[in-house]
Parts: sequence; C-alpha cells; structure tokens
Amino acid sequence: MTVLYRLAADAAAIAARFGAQAAAADPWAGGTIAPGQFAPVLTTGREFVAGPRGERQPMRMVPRQWGVPPPPAAGDPARGVLTVRNPDSPFWIGNLRNSEFRCLVPATSVMVWGRVDPTTGKRRQLWLSPTDQPLFAIAGVWKDSEVPSFALLTCEANAAWRQAGQQAMPAILPGEPEVWRTWLRGDWKRAEALLVPYPSSLICGG
Repeated sequence: MTVLYRLAADAAAIAARFGAQAAAADPWAGGTIAPGQFAPVLTTGREFVAGPRGERQPMRMVPRQWGVPPPPAAGDPARGVLTVRNPDSPFWIGNLRNSEFRCLVPATSVMVWGRVDPTTGKRRQLWLSPTDQPLFAIAGVWKDSEVPSFALLTCEANAAWRQAGQQAMPAILPGEPEVWRTWLRGDWKRAEALLVPYPSSLICGG
C-alpha cells in the first residue's frame, strides 16, 4: 500500500502543468506527503456551489487531507483510508460514479517498500516515478467528510511494483489532457477503464 509520495513542485508549477486555477496565495512549495497531511488535488467539482456543474467549470487546485475517514464497521475509526482497492465497494462507488468527486492527485514520485533484504532483515524504501512525466497525476477520489479528504485509486501492479513485492500500485494516469478530462468528467465506465498498470518500461527509481 502507498504510504508516502512526493510532490516536488510548487503551486504555480502544478497549475501550469495541468491547466488548473490556483489561489494566488497558495502556500504549497513542494514536499513529501504522509497520511493525515494536506496536499493539493485537482478537481472540476462544485463543492461549495449548489446545483449541477457547468461544462465550463474550470479545473481548480484545492487542499485535501490524505486519508478518508473509514466506514463505521472499520476497526480503527481514527485511521484514514489511503487507497481504493475495490472501486465497486458500496463505500466508494457512489462518489466514483459522480465525477465531481473524482480528482487528480499530482505527484513526482511514489514510495514503495521493497522486498526484505536477507542480509539485514529490513525492507528498503524505493521511490518510483514515470520517466516520461516528471510531474504526473494519480487517479483520486475525495469525500466531503468533516474535513474534506481524498484517497488514491489503485490497480494491478506492473512489473516494477511486483519486483518490489507489491500486488497493487497507484493508478498513474497518462500525461494527456484528454485522459485527465476523462477522469474528471467522463462517465464511470470510461473513467474506470483508465485504472490499468502504468508501463513498467517507463518507471524508474531506486
């Protein structure tokens, strides 16, 4: 499971990359994001305005907390849900079918725990990123809880993630604006089709 990612770009660079609107005084200067922390996400929703979304609703960069409050049946209500492993779950499907709750989560690398080193008995942190996208987007979804929060969508692991001993990986999206629009505005069938492993040949790190 993804428990750390980096976004080594400031608010202006993120807005320019994705064609989004950002507040002039947005304080994001770049850094590493851990569970429970706030980070920028990109949305075309109308969270603060009643009524349906217009076709010209712009993409906006807003802060959200990483980790959605879990369902009541969860054992630890204080531990946020970081990733979506089963998008068909009743806990997620309503938000995912409503495209206003989908978001892009910008990142520059993702941490994955590697396999146990037999000589030290410890697992090493591996930071992986696409070679063709220095600043990329992970498919995300947010919930309007007491504190608006988000989770990352996952998909089957590619060879790079499997080599590290992982069965799933973040759903990294291709870098085309049309793909981003599909995730943010498309019907669920088209959006769900984007949840596929990123080519392992385009992943580097160590």
